[in-house]
Amino acid sequence: MRTDFDQLLDATIAHVEGLKSRGVQFVPVAAETLQALRRPVPAQPRTPAPPIPPATAPAAQATFAPLAPAPFGATATPLDPEARETAMAELRARALVCQKCDHLAAARKNVVFGVGDIHSPLMFVGEAPGADEDAQGEPFVGRAGQLLTRIIQTMGYSRETVYIANILKCRPDTPGQTAGNRKPTGDEMKTCLPYLLAQIDIIRPQVIVALGATAVEGLMGRIQGITRLRGQWLTFRDIPLMPTYHPAYLLRNQSLAIKREVWEDMLKVLERLGRPITEKQRAYFLKGS
Repeated sequence: MRTDFDQLLDATIAHVEGLKSRGVQFVPVAAETLQALRRPVPAQPRTPAPPIPPATAPAAQATFAPLAPAPFGATATPLDPEARETAMAELRARALVCQKCDHLAAARKNVVFGVGDIHSPLMFVGEAPGADEDAQGEPFVGRAGQLLTRIIQTMGYSRETVYIANILKCRPDTPGQTAGNRKPTGDEMKTCLPYLLAQIDIIRPQVIVALGATAVEGLMGRIQGITRLRGQWLTFRDIPLMPTYHPAYLLRNQSLAIKREVWEDMLKVLERLGRPITEKQRAYFLKGS
């Protein structure tokens, strides 16, 4: 004879499978709910249930309950706007209290989660926050960020209509230094990468632009130098990925030829997105233009 518990369990499974069929990969679950689920189930005469250890996570912190693997990337069924907003808000809440890297958590001023439109077809990925980003809690706000903003605007977008994030959500610590930044280590990138992967799976952009060699390494592993890779389409989680130079490199190298190479990469991105390109845009950074 089926109990009320059996019927409730069947209904829950059916609901979760329905979410999965629509492409939902994460559902927000309050910590209190998880604790309740971990409590010992009252013993039944037929099959006594063993006690389950209590939750160790803080009661005030929400978490994610991952669903079974589902398709991801540009070819997956997109999340509806409400589900996307909910999933990103829950992910952000997790990232803001992350303590996985003790040395980074101790040194940071702010977690730099990401900024922009989570419904955008275009996503930019950098390597890690610098001092300006750490102070403001927003990616790409220093000199390199200002240049990236101009590039985005020249493409016909704005910071508010694309999404910008980094491989690392915390600034790499620089003990003993009063200025400067450092490249994140491989272990740091591996530890933090799940947050970015979840952002990508929630947004499911049509194109990702990887800014610089470290961003490419964090996403794809060490394959080739950025000089060889830039301008060539790669694929990441079924999404076209365009590697290009980091804006900071353009600040150090004022060569018109280098600027043109980056712009040619952005023209390819616009073409892949099906955006109209004006003759003025095509002529940027050409000699005599």
